Amino acid sequence: MKKTSHLILILILGLISMNMNAEGTKNKEKRVIVICAHPDDAELTTGGTAILLSRSGYKVKLVSLTNGNKGHHEGTKNEIAIRRYNEAQEVKKRTNCEYEIINNEDGELEANLKNRMEVIRLIREWKADIVITHPSYDYHPDHRNTSLLVQDAAFLVNVPKILPEVPVLIENPLFLYTRGRYVDRQKPNPDIVVDITPVEREKACIIDAHASQIYEWLPWINRSNKIIPDTQEEKIEYILKEYVLTRGEIKEKDRPVVEKWYGNKAKEVKTIEAFEICEFGRAVNDQDIRELFPMFSK
Repeated sequence: MKKTSHLILILILGLISMNMNAEGTKNKEKRVIVICAHPDDAELTTGGTAILLSRSGYKVKLVSLTNGNKGHHEGTKNEIAIRRYNEAQEVKKRTNCEYEIINNEDGELEANLKNRMEVIRLIREWKADIVITHPSYDYHPDHRNTSLLVQDAAFLVNVPKILPEVPVLIENPLFLYTRGRYVDRQKPNPDIVVDITPVEREKACIIDAHASQIYEWLPWINRSNKIIPDTQEEKIEYILKEYVLTRGEIKEKDRPVVEKWYGNKAKEVKTIEAFEICEFGRAVNDQDIRELFPMFSK
């Protein structure tokens, strides 16, 4: 009788332990890493989503795989790199996000083994649930190579013998591509859109931290004749129009995706950030996506 009671007690304790572990996995703090090529890329493509997820209690990290030291028409490479590093630190002050810059030369990023291991390290150490990067068909070679590096890491983050000094993840993250400058003809419609209407101005404020880019380099390289405003308030309005509202405009192909994720609230959505699922990572269904993105209607 005592032996039977002892076995029952062990079974009960085992069930309690399993339930606690399941709850712990379900309720664990969600973590997002945005891996892009240059300081400012993450803010321009994913800034609104990063702000919303951070406010929902997610831990968010922005990464630049280059130091951005060629991203200006004036100054030495070292001066540009220092300035862009300081701008990234200002983004940290304005958000609740971490920021890391990898010291690769701007314009010279290669999809090699060394950089692949660096990306695997970044994803594993952050214990990411969501990984976001550039689309593979983007205009800049650094963007394309960043995308390839992240794609190549998507399976390998779960392989224990790859980079064994950094523990593998328990579950493969969801990997996403941001919306690029060009349309992917094989998959023109996004899989996920996030309504950033409530944080339009906040996104403009973090983009404003990259003054060397927004007010100097990009107007110069794009041969823009638009006048950069003088006052801070006017500058935020300028960014809001040129970089947030214009890039976040809902296109005809986006509307069904907005309706899918926001249901009856879809008509209230004015500005979005769009994402495509990278199939090399975690396979997800709609319920998985709703659990990962708390802003979506259940």
